[in-house]
Amino acid sequence: MNWYIKVMKQSFDYKGRARRKEFWMFILFNTIFVLITMSLILFLRYIMNDFDSKDGLVELLRSFIGIYILAILIPSLALTVRRLHDVGKSGWMILVSFIPIIGEIWLLILMFTESNSNTNEYGVNPKEIGI
Repeated sequence: MNWYIKVMKQSFDYKGRARRKEFWMFILFNTIFVLITMSLILFLRYIMNDFDSKDGLVELLRSFIGIYILAILIPSLALTVRRLHDVGKSGWMILVSFIPIIGEIWLLILMFTESNSNTNEYGVNPKEIGI
């Protein structure tokens, strides 16, 4: 949870570096949150035994997921840019994800890549300063 709060506090910080652990903990928290909410929606539809109707609670939860995803869009973008900085790449490299399939795979590989062990042009290695 501390990693999630750290990322949310740095929502508009596109400078510096973010370590792998920070990135993947944020992704893990968001994935678990959305999966639990989606499971709740499916469960509510199952107990109501009606998958076609527009129930108020189900629609509210679906709207909540949409709003949540929009709310974490900017912090996720900032975190991804800082993660790219950590591996020595420019934040503009995030645009490679617009290349179908290959760009997304390459960006994913960069997110798994070990940090530059020393100081680079984007700052000190976060592992060295204990962040």
